[in-house]
Amino acid sequence: MRTSIVVRGLIAAAGMAMPLLGQAASSVQTGAGALTATAQVEFQITIPQVLYLRVGTGSSYTTGVLANNATVDVINFAPTAGQLTGAAVAGTGGDLTGGVETAAVLGNGGTITLVATNGGAMNDGAGDTINWSQIGTASATNTTGTALPAPVLANNTSATLTLNAGTKSFYEDAKWTYTYTIAAGSPPVAGTYGGAAAANDGIVTYTASMP
Repeated sequence: MRTSIVVRGLIAAAGMAMPLLGQAASSVQTGAGALTATAQVEFQITIPQVLYLRVGTGSSYTTGVLANNATVDVINFAPTAGQLTGAAVAGTGGDLTGGVETAAVLGNGGTITLVATNGGAMNDGAGDTINWSQIGTASATNTTGTALPAPVLANNTSATLTLNAGTKSFYEDAKWTYTYTIAAGSPPVAGTYGGAAAANDGIVTYTASMP
């Protein structure tokens, strides 16, 4: 009989508590003197993980448009005869014109690395080559306070840049200006190097990675 009384008591107590649990968003107090009423709201924020890279023509990331864009810009160098024995040649083309490209990286899931790859030295299809190390990339500020650094181009693969060591969130952009430097001395062999033909190795692929 004692056990039965205890059990009935626990059931009654639980029944009294249930209405209170069901009314967490409202409370009423009565009586004389100071009164305090409380109510609760639970908040939760879920942030999606994202990694965005733009080099050249792309979506309007500064207004929050992070979207795919398949456009591949062309940077063209056409040195004059007088520049062939040694000069820094400015390019044409690029989404900002004058051989200048918009570059941007945004990510929020850990350390981000950036690397540039190609198929090897540019060639003219006749056995003559121009090394990627002759294409320089100068980085200048765009809309963010710090300019996004540019990988130093090299035949096949550039050195890998770590953009945000020790932090999980990153956002920087820049204006990347490309220059073709012709070394002093004998001129490069006449021909058209690189371009869209895969065999001429004129394409650089930039890759941002985040774990």
